[in-house]
Amino acid sequence: MQQRVLLAAALYVAAACTVPEEQEISLGAEAAGEINAQVPLIEDPYVVGYVQRLGQEIAGQTERSGLTWHFHVVDSPQINAFALPGGYIYVNRGLIEATGSVSELAGVLGHEIGHIVQRHSIEQMQKHTGASVGIAILCSVTNACESEVGRAAVQVGGSFVLARYSRRDELEADSEAVVNVMRAGIHPSGVPQLFERLVKAREAAPSALESWFASHPLEESRINAAMELIARLAPEELQGLRTDDAEYARFRQRVAALPPSPEPPAPEALGQPLP
Repeated sequence: MQQRVLLAAALYVAAACTVPEEQEISLGAEAAGEINAQVPLIEDPYVVGYVQRLGQEIAGQTERSGLTWHFHVVDSPQINAFALPGGYIYVNRGLIEATGSVSELAGVLGHEIGHIVQRHSIEQMQKHTGASVGIAILCSVTNACESEVGRAAVQVGGSFVLARYSRRDELEADSEAVVNVMRAGIHPSGVPQLFERLVKAREAAPSALESWFASHPLEESRINAAMELIARLAPEELQGLRTDDAEYARFRQRVAALPPSPEPPAPEALGQPLP
């Protein structure tokens, strides 16, 4: 059943395969270098280590397990996450705080991993060459672009990062998340559960989720599709899978104890676009 769930998604991979993996990794590393220099990252060893371990557990179950995967936590209260080509995943502190179980956090990481497995990120980078990755990411994961200057910077330099994934891309990433989270020993119910949580949160505070919904289209039909994927799995495949554990609870407590997130720098003060 796992193979059938991924079959439809696999039909679309060829379009992005024109870029050799070596080049994909190089582009992702270059972008990650700019991001890491300009976006506030959490450096707490316990918090970062937990996300890295969980991410590696899931990424190790994919058809691209041979990539060197990198997982970072952005110190921003905005609810968002994003993926760069070649194995680079960033998840915001605000999105972590929005999760309610290890299965929901695993669903977030599994979804972003799915974008890399299906090579959606490299497709976006191909479409928008010359983008200023640092500016775009800063605007995407923080509230730094509320000014007119900031919005202009995104329009000119960083549109590929903020580009809205297609519904097909999101469904493929959801499919990857369901299968690979389950292979990692975690119940995939967290995938649609988090989506439902985000939809409800948007009703209460739309601005807090603006950046997430700008790049990750999410509607009721997509939530239902994730639920249907899980419903088609054999019951024995779901037996014994964990939805939560004590380590996740300790991790959330550690995140809650961190100092408040810093104010982001103005996007107009950032460096020049990548050549």
